[in-house]
Amino acid sequence: MSLSYHDVITADLSPLSTASEAWQKMGERFGELKTAYEKNIQGALANGNWQGQAFDAHQLRTRATGAEYAAAKTEALAVASLLKQAHTLLTRLQKAVKDLVTDAEAKEYKVDAEGKATYIGFEKLSSKDQATLRHDPDYPTIQAQAAKGAQEWTDAIAKAVESVNEADEGVQRALGRASTAMPLDGKDWGGFNARAESDLAKAGAPEAAKAAKKKSGWTTDGEMKVSGPDAGFSVTGPAYGKEGTLKGYLDLFHVTQKGSASKGDVKLSGISDIYAGARATANAGITDSGISGQAEVSAGIRSTTEGRVEIGPDSFYGRHTAFAGGEAGVSAKAGKDGVSVGAKAFAGGKSGGAGGIEVGGIGIGATAEGWWGPGAEAKWGVEKQEDGKYHIGAKVGLSPVVGGAVGLEFTVDPNKVADSVGEAAHALGDAAGKAGHAIGSATSAITHLL
Repeated sequence: MSLSYHDVITADLSPLSTASEAWQKMGERFGELKTAYEKNIQGALANGNWQGQAFDAHQLRTRATGAEYAAAKTEALAVASLLKQAHTLLTRLQKAVKDLVTDAEAKEYKVDAEGKATYIGFEKLSSKDQATLRHDPDYPTIQAQAAKGAQEWTDAIAKAVESVNEADEGVQRALGRASTAMPLDGKDWGGFNARAESDLAKAGAPEAAKAAKKKSGWTTDGEMKVSGPDAGFSVTGPAYGKEGTLKGYLDLFHVTQKGSASKGDVKLSGISDIYAGARATANAGITDSGISGQAEVSAGIRSTTEGRVEIGPDSFYGRHTAFAGGEAGVSAKAGKDGVSVGAKAFAGGKSGGAGGIEVGGIGIGATAEGWWGPGAEAKWGVEKQEDGKYHIGAKVGLSPVVGGAVGLEFTVDPNKVADSVGEAAHALGDAAGKAGHAIGSATSAITHLL
């Protein structure tokens, strides 16, 4: 049900802040309970005095319970964060509606309980002035302008109310998703949500399926971006906490196309990117992220095509790259997001491929390229990428005239690794519990027969 203008104006948003504080305390308390449980239940019985199958089953079960305490903490803290962000967002949007009403009233427009504006400037005139105005040849024009102004204020207020309504719906989606955990066996309800998203913008986004096309049970989506020709040059910094940069470019064209298709736990996705032009960049500096410096120049045409198959938490990928032109560069970085060094120089053509697999948040892959033209390249690094994954890779290549390059790449997604460990503990705990019951039943039956 959509919110009305009256709902927005009269809403008391303070309970959101109060509820956020309560959920925050709840999440912290779940963390304390997890620590106490591991110490007093798991740890107390793991002193070596109790051994055997029953002990192993007990430990697996307690690990699953510990994982649930951790999931409960994650869910509660996520809800607390969402409520706090919701209070800030809705308060700002509610104020925007009220400010519009105040501005309209300052310009002699009255806004009724439904958000409709009406010009009341004529009513403030004396009877004599009203009579004089009605005989003015421009009176029809003045009336039309007043009506137009009233409609513009009404439309602006309605648009602001709709912004509040959209934000409110996003909050509802976010809270619903945060408090819902997917079942591990696909049948029974799951426990607490160990993957609860605490970012309101992400958690409250509309379902992708609503904007996608559906066919034969598959949900598809895609986009395409085209830019160029373009050119530019800029120099900035360095300044305190910022890098100094120099950048010059001449882009002929740049085309990027993405697409995906999903059905249940299976998702197919791909991206194709092709660029032609010339670029020269250099930057160096010391920031809160660390020390970095690099310089690179390239001219030519390059393309990348990648396909990925995801089945639940696991995925497989393949990638093809091609380049024709010349390039040279050096780079070095050390900081909280990783360490890397590299150097390259090449002129001619390259074509290569890469493939790999990711299981439980840990991925491994290999790359190989064929080079036609002189060049050399070497790089190594451990870096945190924008999506939160850590990338560990090395590559080396050499070509007097004809040659190539090979490399290895590893990725670690901390969130997926944590989720996989928690789910494994939960699943093993359930299995151990069922095995324990079965052993107990069998023991009882044998005892009865004897």
